[in-house]
Amino acid sequence: MEILKKPLVTEKISEQNESGKYGFIVDRKANKVQIREAVEKMYGVTVEKVRTMNYMGKVKSRYTKTRVVSGRKPSFKKAIVQVAEGEIIDFYSGI
Repeated sequence: MEILKKPLVTEKISEQNESGKYGFIVDRKANKVQIREAVEKMYGVTVEKVRTMNYMGKVKSRYTKTRVVSGRKPSFKKAIVQVAEGEIIDFYSGI
């Protein structure tokens, strides 16, 4: 089971990066301890705090010739991790 799916790179999260907070989309079944261990192992930093949020997928509908097709986007879990003071995570190092 891969815990970390992808990092969040939004304006709001990017502002928080300066204070040591980073966002990730994580596996829905992962708990805070597993997220902490995965971030520490992958990026080599010390994690102080982990906050998680579950998001329901948005309802989407589209109109076709015969009927209205409606469905749902997939649900996901978001984690905000706070690293120790003075440590950073560089998402753009491999580019």
